[in-house]
Amino acid sequence: MPKMKTKKAAAKRFKRTASGKLKRSSSSRGHLFTSKSSKQKRRLRAGGLVSKPELKRITELMPR
Repeated sequence: MPKMKTKKAAAKRFKRTASGKLKRSSSSRGHLFTSKSSKQKRRLRAGGLVSKPELKRITELMPR
């Protein structure tokens, strides 16, 4: 059985932490910044971790 390939779209969007969790960046970061407040833009800079329900689905796209 050959190795499973990583889905490159997922690999560009998520990174693994040392403990095996998945980091993600915030959405709504692409454009239309003039309509967003400074507070909102500042909070969008911070990323986060992938939630538990989504973790299984994304892990299938990115085998270790």
